[in-house]
Amino acid sequence: MIATDLDGTLLHDDKSVSARTVRALAAAEEAGVEVFFVTGRPTRWMGVVSEHVHRHGLAICANGAAVVDLHRGGETVRVRPLERADALTVVDALRAAAPGVCFAVERSGGVDHEPEYPQYALDPGGAVAPAEKLLAESAAERDGRTLSDGPVLKLLARHPDLDPDDFLALGRTHAGAHAEFTRSSPSALLEISAPGVSKASTLAQCCAERGIGPDEVVAFGDMPNDLEMLAWAGRSYAMANAHPAVLAATTDRTVSNEEDGVAVAIEELLAAPA
Repeated sequence: MIATDLDGTLLHDDKSVSARTVRALAAAEEAGVEVFFVTGRPTRWMGVVSEHVHRHGLAICANGAAVVDLHRGGETVRVRPLERADALTVVDALRAAAPGVCFAVERSGGVDHEPEYPQYALDPGGAVAPAEKLLAESAAERDGRTLSDGPVLKLLARHPDLDPDDFLALGRTHAGAHAEFTRSSPSALLEISAPGVSKASTLAQCCAERGIGPDEVVAFGDMPNDLEMLAWAGRSYAMANAHPAVLAATTDRTVSNEEDGVAVAIEELLAAPA
């Protein structure tokens, strides 16, 4: 199996997939190698690659919180949600530890956010309210607001001033017992999932169901949210543009996403003697 991240890895910076990469993915599947897209993106943002899947059609989204079937219009086939109690505990802890933090709540049907949190161009129209109300269970607690559909996949925490890696360390220190913390943005944006949920743990589940061991997996990534997956895979590639921690943790290197580094590595792997 090939397991590849998308942004900063498979995709060019303009979010396109090059013709060379499309050919390499098709060649891998022709050779009997499954290809899994493994991304922090929500399920709704998979249109960039949905036409480039072949036999299997499955993708791991939201850093492992959801598995979707791209052949069936992005239908969600597995969810590993962040429970409300854990999310609220994280919100309280980060408000105390990092004044100025603001939050968004990512669900399968959309993203809702606090007033201070920048709205995503790809997700207009979500509910706007304090995180405590966005995580509320009853209509009364929500003050009548209609929230996005589905379970909570990720809690997002943004800080205007902190260094991104320092913010990640702070989150893990103050609330790591209640959730998994990672990041994939160049800004101070934390992506917070249920305990035990990561790209690696969901990929391991999908591989086990197919009788594929970690020694049969080649993984590609560029940011801290890829680290567990890259460590789990038998062979791991860091993009030339990767975060220093990713460059230090991987077995192999390839050229940047702008230079089609995933395609270059796949071509070399397929050409190598068995």
